[in-house]
Amino acid sequence: MTNGFLIDDAQDQRGYRLTSIDMLRGLVLLIMALDHVRDFVMMNHQDPMLDPHATPLLFFTRWITHFCAPVFVFLAGTSAGLMTSRKNPNSLGIFLLKRGLWLIFVEVFIISTAFTFSPFGLEQMGGRTFVAMQVIWAIGASMVILAGVQFLGARWCLYIGAIIVLSHNFLDGIWPKNSDGISLPLWAALHTQMGVTAGQFQFFFLYPLLPWVGVMLLGFGTAVLFKQAPEKRNPQLLKIGIGLTLGFVLIRAINLFGDAHGWHYQPENLTATIESFFNTTKYPPSLHYLLMTLGPAAIICAYADQIKGWFKDTLVMFGRVPFTFYVAHFYLAHSIAVIIGMVQGFTFIQMKTFFPFNPKQFGLGLSGVYVVWLLVIVCLYPLCRWVAAVKARRNDWWLSYL
Repeated sequence: MTNGFLIDDAQDQRGYRLTSIDMLRGLVLLIMALDHVRDFVMMNHQDPMLDPHATPLLFFTRWITHFCAPVFVFLAGTSAGLMTSRKNPNSLGIFLLKRGLWLIFVEVFIISTAFTFSPFGLEQMGGRTFVAMQVIWAIGASMVILAGVQFLGARWCLYIGAIIVLSHNFLDGIWPKNSDGISLPLWAALHTQMGVTAGQFQFFFLYPLLPWVGVMLLGFGTAVLFKQAPEKRNPQLLKIGIGLTLGFVLIRAINLFGDAHGWHYQPENLTATIESFFNTTKYPPSLHYLLMTLGPAAIICAYADQIKGWFKDTLVMFGRVPFTFYVAHFYLAHSIAVIIGMVQGFTFIQMKTFFPFNPKQFGLGLSGVYVVWLLVIVCLYPLCRWVAAVKARRNDWWLSYL
């Protein structure tokens, strides 16, 4: 049953869910869509974080989406931790294992197809099928690992996660990289981006796994905080969020450890200095990057219970169907890109590819990107609202995988 924009919590078969978590997840879902729409439809595609000529607005458009992956992974761990109230370690471990393997399957066969619309191979890759191992892969593989580690208990998951997040940057200077074109063993994908050819498939591990495992373990270990009443939980979240944010500013300012690429002061260009300060490393996610994103996210979560109205209700609705939105928005954004390309005079075959291989003359400006982003959200609203209503009134086991 729905009440305006909001699924009625009193009627929700998954009433254990926290609206503050769902609101935060819904917010980052919509922000994430902006980044992917930019990938698909913007002219002269290039990561603005690597482009010294990017305008401040374009830089911000990319930077704000940095919050998405850490929040997704952390809250996936938190949600698993909240399940300990309803599942024993054995049943939780089985659930996490099956869901993790399912998400990896989705990444390889469903999301990667949305990227290219060419499941049987790309000409630009010698006829091989391109597979991007991104955030869904990171969440799925981390869940598989969590399925075993959670038997140690929440406290040990918290300790192990903290150790990984705080120390993994020590590997920056010694971990093998494939920048010299040398083929690396598969285990190198734990801490560096790399490509691997396996028969017909060309895998690209965009999200090195090790730090993301640490983030998920942290989320699982801190789930006990979210089991507390709001009047106890929210002040603690606020303190943690402020502490992490101030920690980022301090550690980033010192500029000695915690990120493979430090920032640079440019006395004649204040904007470039600010952008350099906030241009932290995402692949793999550095300590600076995680402090910069998880700190403000905790602050938002601390105030989420105080926010009322249709906007929050809409975010909560999207946040309760993240899988549906995630899969659908890729197919919709790429379909819109194909339509735009054909209107601009390109063929369907030219647009049926991975976006870095789009025709050079294709694309929209940044204002057009924002228009398409809003169009994607509006178009997906009815589908997501319907799925959220189904999940609210039914408790079928398979709905946990959507």
